[in-house]
Amino acid sequence: MSSHSVPRATLGPPLHGGDVRAPAEVFESIFEVFLVLGTLVGVVVVVYTLYHAVTYRATDGADPYADSVERPELGELPTGGAGGRKVFLSLGISAVIVLSLIGWTYMELSYIEDGPSIEGEEDLRITVEGYQFGWTFVYPNGYESTTLRVPRNRVVRLDVTSRDVFHNFGIPAFRVKADAIPGQTTAAWFTHDETGTYEAQCYELCGSAHSMMTAEVEVVSQDAYREWYRGTDEETANATAAGNQTAPGTATPTENVTDTPTANATGGEPA
Repeated sequence: MSSHSVPRATLGPPLHGGDVRAPAEVFESIFEVFLVLGTLVGVVVVVYTLYHAVTYRATDGADPYADSVERPELGELPTGGAGGRKVFLSLGISAVIVLSLIGWTYMELSYIEDGPSIEGEEDLRITVEGYQFGWTFVYPNGYESTTLRVPRNRVVRLDVTSRDVFHNFGIPAFRVKADAIPGQTTAAWFTHDETGTYEAQCYELCGSAHSMMTAEVEVVSQDAYREWYRGTDEETANATAAGNQTAPGTATPTENVTDTPTANATGGEPA
């Protein structure tokens, strides 16, 4: 076992137990709410329109309500309708519904922006570096990989950046997406409760091989991730130790310094 410390967040058990709402779940809930309400409003409008089209249709070119309905003349404002109460009631209800949707959607998107905060759990933070035309993932212990491997039921925070041009890192299955800009870092996060292999893509046109700029995303069990991360931890520590060793045959600075005193300029005894 390497002496290099392993962050508790990468090896500990999943503390949230899958009860954290993933970005995919939040976006799907927003879509479903707007789909249901949009469908309901559409049905009401269509039914209301068809009802009046049939009820007040003209028969044989004659207006059946010519005598019973008071119609405004050209240039005259319409009257009736209970003094406009129906109009104000419909506008008021519509305003309440729309403002409620705006407020609810804002809170949902704020959750996506900030991410969950779980008492006692440290998030797994991974740096994502884009380049033409691939991705590199840097783990907390310094290990680099072209495959993003994460444990299930763990909040994973991504620090996304680029080495060269503008890119955009996205995992469609997780509904996560972030700009990769040279010299800047964009934050994103996700969590997933099912093991499997997924695909990350670049969503910013970045060159001739843009369409091939993909990477594998593996979601594994906590035990499998623990075992894998320990191996990378030891590998990183060994690579660091090897890099700190002096190459064979290379003299150190002290080996080139003589211990013999140098004679003074007059040829006398050494100084």
